[in-house]
Amino acid sequence: MKLLDGLLVLDISQGIAGSFAALRLADLGARVIKVELREGGDAGRTQLLNDQSVDGESAMFHTLNRNKESYAVNCRDQADLDKMERLVAEADVLIDSTQPGEVNPFGLEVDRVRALNPQLIYGSVTGCGPDGPWQVQPAQDLLVQALTGMPWLNGNADEPPVPFGLSVTDLFASANLVQGILAALIRRPTIGLGAHVEISLLEAALDFQFEVLTTHLNDGGKLPRRSSVNNAHAYLGAPYGVYRTQDSYLSLAMGSIVQLGELLECTQLAGYQDPQSWFDRRDEIKSILADHLKTRSTAQWLAMLEPADYWCAKVLDVDGLLAHEGFHVLEMVQDVRRSNGSALKAMRCPIRVDGTNLLADQGAPLLGEHNERIDQTYGLNVTS
Repeated sequence: MKLLDGLLVLDISQGIAGSFAALRLADLGARVIKVELREGGDAGRTQLLNDQSVDGESAMFHTLNRNKESYAVNCRDQADLDKMERLVAEADVLIDSTQPGEVNPFGLEVDRVRALNPQLIYGSVTGCGPDGPWQVQPAQDLLVQALTGMPWLNGNADEPPVPFGLSVTDLFASANLVQGILAALIRRPTIGLGAHVEISLLEAALDFQFEVLTTHLNDGGKLPRRSSVNNAHAYLGAPYGVYRTQDSYLSLAMGSIVQLGELLECTQLAGYQDPQSWFDRRDEIKSILADHLKTRSTAQWLAMLEPADYWCAKVLDVDGLLAHEGFHVLEMVQDVRRSNGSALKAMRCPIRVDGTNLLADQGAPLLGEHNERIDQTYGLNVTS
């Protein structure tokens, strides 16, 4: 199941995007070495998320760096820097998140690294790319969301911009970086050289909005228009949205308003025969639905809609998701354990290969935990 078995990846990145890209390569079977500063290690070790910690370290660090090894380096020690050069010469991939204008703490800038190892794939992730006035912007997800207008897609028309509740630009940049790295690895045997694969959170966020931006660019410059009632997509008509019911919430996707009215026994919807009206008059239709759906429970509405294959779903909270058989059958939760005996539940890689889940029970490494093993494996203690 180790599709990338034999591949050596050096992860010298900080933050979510680079670390998550390296994690995905580790899940696919690569050997991933997290290179950290001997004093303090990866900054993510101490950046607590909602005050959650494992062994006094950030739970986020644990989720991003399971299934990796840690190699700690003293950047003021020339012997350590020499070891890093020799390790780079052995590597297939290096992932870095040094921002424009910053100094790479390990001295592993792309030109120097590719001179040391012309076949290496150097993956760079930045906030807003290497050029232009935004290159100095911090590589931070919320700020990039703001620059690309993404928050104007969320919430209702009369509300202020609402950001996504996840680090979506980080995660989408990470996915793009992995794709680029794998493509460069496929090309490498043909030309005998590596590549410099670059992605920025900004470009990933723009690509994430390809539907919105393509429509805007080819529709006379019209701006996406959020609905005033239960908005869920700027370009889709009623009933698309999330609605309160008598006891919880119900989501409705695309479908015939006439059929929906019949299924829900809502006679007020019978007059909306023209599909164009489902967009042009979506706030009006959604208001009728919003009032009507409050009169019964979510389970009652689902019992009326699901047999007719109308696109709908109950809106679950985290507890509801984790308790549902639909979640359990996926076996997404895996137990991982550190060398010191502490354990953590984590999400597995979502990819299946030949019907088999990709599982890895190795937890995030202790700082410098694998220095001796890596030195021995690659002969880094042997002086020439």
